[in-house]
Amino acid sequence: MSVQTILLDFSIDPQRLGDEVSRKEVRKNIEEALESYLPNLRFVYDMITEDGYFGMYMDKAGVVVSVRFFVAPGLITINIEYFKENTEQPKVSLESTRGIENTLIKTLNLIHGHSLLPIKRSPLSKYFPTSDERLIEYDIDQMVFEKRSPFQKVQIVHSKVLGNMLVLDELQSINLAEADLIYTETLMMRGVEQYEGKEICILGGGDGALLYELLKEKPKFVTMLEIDDVVMQACNEHLKSICGDVLERRRGPNYEIIVEDAMVALQKYIKEGRKFDYVFGDLTDVPISPTPTGELWDFIRTFLEASFKVLRPNGKFMTHANGSNCPEALRMYENELKKLDPPVKYTTSKAFVPSFMEEWNFYQVSFA
Repeated sequence: MSVQTILLDFSIDPQRLGDEVSRKEVRKNIEEALESYLPNLRFVYDMITEDGYFGMYMDKAGVVVSVRFFVAPGLITINIEYFKENTEQPKVSLESTRGIENTLIKTLNLIHGHSLLPIKRSPLSKYFPTSDERLIEYDIDQMVFEKRSPFQKVQIVHSKVLGNMLVLDELQSINLAEADLIYTETLMMRGVEQYEGKEICILGGGDGALLYELLKEKPKFVTMLEIDDVVMQACNEHLKSICGDVLERRRGPNYEIIVEDAMVALQKYIKEGRKFDYVFGDLTDVPISPTPTGELWDFIRTFLEASFKVLRPNGKFMTHANGSNCPEALRMYENELKKLDPPVKYTTSKAFVPSFMEEWNFYQVSFA
């Protein structure tokens, strides 16, 4: 069950919304179009607003229609909303929506008209933003797991095409799906980097995918530092295809998962003089912000500095960043890399990640 929200937008000459006579004529045409497809709709309320006009209509079946005129840009919006059970037929069909759109374009001689398919608003969200804040609807049909840990809300949802997907509320986006092997392979630069016989540290990585794939490369030892045990429990149960049994066993001949704050562990390794050939930053994405300031940027800088203190001279720091549609965020991250002391050099790689539905960027950083 969900609340269905249908959005229609129309462009019109602003002068046709600027005076009362013209506005009434436009309103009349809209009411006639609505009544043609929603015959039980009745006028409820209207008012003149600072930016134009607002009107509301309703029927006994619970369909609510709001109409707005925005004078300055010459924009008319019509929002239709109603509740729908899963097995119930739509109260406003796609055919009716298109009919309202085409009728108004014709009768009002509008410049432009556009309608969207219903947005389905329910506790089971189907919508997640891209890195540059575009909204994508996923084919999510089931909540598989949901629990709040001491650190975040952890969810596993099921997509008909992408499989089970991990969602963390701090990101408000898809974290990783069963269809996303390309993400892990690009992060680790499979086929380019040689991990056999190497000592590796993973910061984060609670979904277990990176650890699972690295172990196929015959490393000497992999230490994974993950603070959220709930994430690992959820992925162990519902994302077996990407993590195998590593999250269940937690320890093997050449790996160990430590449930601990990664920064606390790094500080301990620094004091002990422990070194790694590779450190993976599988934590937060590079933030989208006007400037490289704030808690998340401080978090990234802190982990960067600490990671290089546990890297061997010929070691590498490997991490994911953000989408290609966020060049300013990537540029700011690269500026932060240039500030590191001792100096570093970096290469980049990209991959289109299925569940992100966009191209993602990865960095490989080493001492200069």
